[in-house]
Amino acid sequence: MIAPEVLLQKYYGHAAFREGQKKAIDAILQGRDVLAVMPTGAGKSVCYQISALLLPGVSIVISPLISLMKDQVEALHQMGIPAAYINSSISSEEFFQTMYLAQQGQYKILYVAPERLMTESFLRFASSVTISMVAVDEAHCVSQWGQDFRQSYLDIPVFVQQLPVRPICTAFTATATVQVEEDIAAILQLQQPERIKTGFDRKNLFFGVRRPRSKMEELLELIREFRGKSGIVYCTTRKSVEEVCDVLCDAGYAATRYHAGLSDAERARNQEDFLYDQKPIMVATNAFGMGIDLDSVDLVIHFNMPLSLTDYMQQSGRAGRNGQKAHAVLLYSDEDYYTNLAILHDGHPTLRGMEQLDMMKEFCDDNEHCMAQLLLGRFGQKMKKGCKHCTVCQKNRRKKK
Repeated sequence: MIAPEVLLQKYYGHAAFREGQKKAIDAILQGRDVLAVMPTGAGKSVCYQISALLLPGVSIVISPLISLMKDQVEALHQMGIPAAYINSSISSEEFFQTMYLAQQGQYKILYVAPERLMTESFLRFASSVTISMVAVDEAHCVSQWGQDFRQSYLDIPVFVQQLPVRPICTAFTATATVQVEEDIAAILQLQQPERIKTGFDRKNLFFGVRRPRSKMEELLELIREFRGKSGIVYCTTRKSVEEVCDVLCDAGYAATRYHAGLSDAERARNQEDFLYDQKPIMVATNAFGMGIDLDSVDLVIHFNMPLSLTDYMQQSGRAGRNGQKAHAVLLYSDEDYYTNLAILHDGHPTLRGMEQLDMMKEFCDDNEHCMAQLLLGRFGQKMKKGCKHCTVCQKNRRKKK
């Protein structure tokens, strides 16, 4: 068998694996299930892609987003790796052509939307080919404790049960609390999985919470400071997205927007403008970002407080994926809490949702403890010392002087 390191060099141009990648690949090649919680930018896709190339037959990758599938498959094609996707964006003719080519052994990796798994045509196909691995990307979507719960993800274990031979089952996510991690293992029925949990301490990422008198003025000051850099501005509501984007454009910045109220065509166009640096500032709701494969984001600004620390961690983690110095800044006001309360009430609030919102507020109000320590504690990890690169650590250091 070809060594995984050979494929890493050949297709990805890297001489060595990042933390956790080789452990995941080795476990998969030994026939073990895997549950990997690795932060944004840690290279989760490399784990199942290289494994798929070394396993017989085809590997199924289940992904929640059409745009993510397209980006991943396009990147694989550019590397010379045979792959395809099946989702609602393709025609019936394209679907059956993809199935035919897959049956002929033309693809090693097949991305599939969870909604397609239990269709009669796909089940018939899945029973006719050798499926060595089912990899679940964004696996937190299976848990109602997760921030992006997808009802269709509950079909995954049912689909696996329908297969003639149970494949290796793997699950990957960037952020998962202990509760979500246990949900993933239980709901997906992973069998004694190899658990891989790499550190969330991003030493290149500066965390900051500010309580400005005017959020818009503070935002403009931040954008001026990082002029020419790539950044994402997260807003809670579509209205805020529109207002912030208009202000930035009026101020002469190349900004675009992304939220669920736009047409599919406009969202796709705006996302491409951002990814290809035509408009380096993206103003968006949390509908934007999952699976975005962009290393060069220098700044993530939360114009409003997110609903949970999990949301905040995942969105902030999109900055500095290239290892260069980056900033994640939250502009906080008491009004944010009440806006989020209203959002929760409109969506039938749960005790869990309220607890998560209260924890987010406590994080914003805490002026004494290292922000990185608080975040890591939320995900079951510990830091012995402060990070020295968040607003609280910097403030405490100035006091000692």
